[in-house]
Amino acid sequence: MSQQQGQIDPRGPQFNAVLTSIVLALSLLTAPGALGVTLLAVQAALFAVGVALGVQRTPAAWLFRRLVRPRLAAPDHLEDPQPPRFAQGVGLAFAAVALLGYAVGLPVLGLVATGLALVAALLNAAFGLCLGCEMYLLLRRATGPRAGRRTPANA
Repeated sequence: MSQQQGQIDPRGPQFNAVLTSIVLALSLLTAPGALGVTLLAVQAALFAVGVALGVQRTPAAWLFRRLVRPRLAAPDHLEDPQPPRFAQGVGLAFAAVALLGYAVGLPVLGLVATGLALVAALLNAAFGLCLGCEMYLLLRRATGPRAGRRTPANA
């Protein structure tokens, strides 16, 4: 199967979710100590890379391309990278709230926000259910073509 321009192997973001789950779980196990907060900050930086550069340019994507993908059969389909990129933004928002919680002396906020991010990552890692991707698709459907704008369908 030839790769369509800009499309991604859907197993890549799922591999990223496995790595994210490990980092977030270790963060929760060691929080609110320095190691836990540092791991969370590293994960926030990784989320930021996914948002800024796209999911195809993250360290996890590089690992997937170099170590995992060559050992797999070709994917049965390719996907748009925008929903996983949006999901990285959602993860970044939760990590930022968690870091803020730790910074201002509200460790419960940090733990809860990290835990919610972990649940989302685990759902993707274990079942391929990307909550951030689903949010992206719902928002796209809700906003649809803007009122008064001519599209081929209503032209």
